[in-house]
Amino acid sequence: MPFSPTSADSRENFDATLALHGIETLRRRMPRTMQINVGKLCNQACHHCHVDAGPKRVERMTRATAERVLELLANSASIATVDITGGAPELNENFAMLVKGARTRSRDVIVRCNLTVTLETGMEWLPEFYQEHRVALICSLPCYTAGNVDKQRGKGVFERSIAALRRLNSLGYGTGELQLDLVYNPLGPSLPPTQPELEATYREELGRNFDIRFDRLLTIANMPIERFADQLDREGRAAEYASLLVNHFNPATVDGLMCRDLVSIGWDGRLYDCDFNQMLTMPLADERAPRTIWDIDDLSTLGGMAIATGSHCFGCTAGGGSSCGGALL
Repeated sequence: MPFSPTSADSRENFDATLALHGIETLRRRMPRTMQINVGKLCNQACHHCHVDAGPKRVERMTRATAERVLELLANSASIATVDITGGAPELNENFAMLVKGARTRSRDVIVRCNLTVTLETGMEWLPEFYQEHRVALICSLPCYTAGNVDKQRGKGVFERSIAALRRLNSLGYGTGELQLDLVYNPLGPSLPPTQPELEATYREELGRNFDIRFDRLLTIANMPIERFADQLDREGRAAEYASLLVNHFNPATVDGLMCRDLVSIGWDGRLYDCDFNQMLTMPLADERAPRTIWDIDDLSTLGGMAIATGSHCFGCTAGGGSSCGGALL
C-alpha cells in the first residue's frame, strides 16, 4: 500500500525531523500571498501534475466564489500578491474578473500559465490582456528540448510553447519590461539541479536556438501527489523517491517555505496552507482556524497559526528546497 502523506505517522515523521534539527512546529507569519486555484480544467494532462488537471475535469470556481475572494482580498491589507493557478486558470470564466479585481485593488498579480493555452481557439486575447494589466507570468517549460517536453506534456507541446514565448517576448515579456519566469521540474523521481546553473543553460539554449528571452528559471521538485504519485506506484519507485526526499532534508530551507506567508484558496472556497495541502484536502491545522472564505473577513487573522504538515513536506525541504517561487536557497 502506498504511503499516505496525510497519515498521522507521516505528520509525526516530518515534525520529528524538524525537532531533530531544533526547529519548532511550523507556524504562519503574516499572510502576504493569496494563491487562488480556480479549478482543475486544463488543455493539457501532464504526467507530473499534482493537481490531476486535464481537459475533462469539471471542478471550477463559480462567479459567487470569485466575488467573495475579491471581497476577502479587499479586507486583507497584508496581502500584496495574488497568485492565480489551476489547471489552466485562463479557462475559467471568472479569470479576467479576478485579474482586474486584484489590479483594481492595487495588488500584484501572478498567473501560472502553461503557455499553450494562449494558442487555444478563442484564447488569442490572452497575451495582450496580460500586457495591459501588467500580469507577471510563471510559465511551465520543463526542458529546453522538444523530446523531453513532449514526453512529459504531450506531442507538439514544445513547439507550441516556443511559439507562445515568442509572442510574449514581442509584447515586452522577458525583456526587462514585464516579468516572465519559466518553470523546470524533473522528468522523474529525482531532485532538480542547482537553479542558477540550470538557468544559465536554459538561457543559452533557448536564446541560441529560438531567440527566447526570460527573466528567471524556477526549479520545482515533483510532489508525490495525485498523478505523479500514481506514476511512482506503477513503477514501484514510491519508497525510493520518499527516501530520496527524506535523506536530502535541508533545515536551511524551512524559513523560506511558501506556507509561512501564503494562503491557498480552493476552487470551492476552502482554505489551505498551500496548493499541495489543497490537493490532499488537508485543512488548516489549528482547530480555531476558519475552513472557508465565508468563515473569515481578514486573512491576517491566520498569522501565528500552526501549519498542517505531512510526508510531502519533505519535497519542499529537500536539497535546495522547492516552492511555487522555485528553489529556496
